[in-house]
Amino acid sequence: MSRVFLTWAVTHSVKEVQSEDSVLLFVVAWTVTEIIRYSFYTFNLLNHLPYLIKWARYTLFIVLYPMGVLGELLTIYAALPFVRQSGLYSISLPNKYNFSFDYYTFLILVMISYIPLFPQLYFHMLHQRRKVLSHTEEHKKSE
Repeated sequence: MSRVFLTWAVTHSVKEVQSEDSVLLFVVAWTVTEIIRYSFYTFNLLNHLPYLIKWARYTLFIVLYPMGVLGELLTIYAALPFVRQSGLYSISLPNKYNFSFDYYTFLILVMISYIPLFPQLYFHMLHQRRKVLSHTEEHKKSE
């Protein structure tokens, strides 16, 4: 969901950030991640998973995940002044629904949410890496 949000609700909607280096940062991280992920799934379905693909799937995230998160956060941060100035996606009172929404504040809350979520997901992946690659190493030693 974060990819859809970053692509549409930030990068597409705030034209001024489309030329930011941070966009390139998260797009490259996402692209390499997906190439590795789908190569892993494909070879796994064919019952012929090369160790290099398995190793890449469970190792390169160590660099790619923080790189993607940094690009995402910098892009949102770069969008903030334009969102505030334009009032993009914001709804102010009074209106017939008696409801208000401030997209600028929402983006700040999204950025803050990375603080508890990023470490939790990152350490989960590190745990998965240890479990999967240590099992592979034990299997190789027994052969």
